[in-house]
Amino acid sequence: MLLYITLGTSDLDRARVFYDAALGALSYTRRRADEVEIGYAAEGDSRSRLWVTTPFNKKAATVGNGSMVALDAPSRASVDAFYAAALASGGTDDGKPGLRPHHANFYACYVRDPDGNKLSAVCERTE
Repeated sequence: MLLYITLGTSDLDRARVFYDAALGALSYTRRRADEVEIGYAAEGDSRSRLWVTTPFNKKAATVGNGSMVALDAPSRASVDAFYAAALASGGTDDGKPGLRPHHANFYACYVRDPDGNKLSAVCERTE
């Protein structure tokens, strides 16, 4: 259903450090980078689906209240790795890894990137 998601940043270099580390833990790789944006894709996907960009209008990036991007994680261990990499690279905790009440196998964590955008890594498998 979704073609891509764009998140704003006021510091692209800082965002690159964060997203390279955090998304790398989920096997997502940076496919494009220039002076205004960076794009990431899942292994095997030929198109970048998550973009981090400086706002087109040249104003400061802001976060959406109630907005969140949930990323598919291949394992619970990768959720844990995403969480650790996110915190180690400038992100902040918004919910430690663990099972959530959405269903029996919903294992997730929640973090904020250095600009305050909320991200979740979710594994819906048993391990």
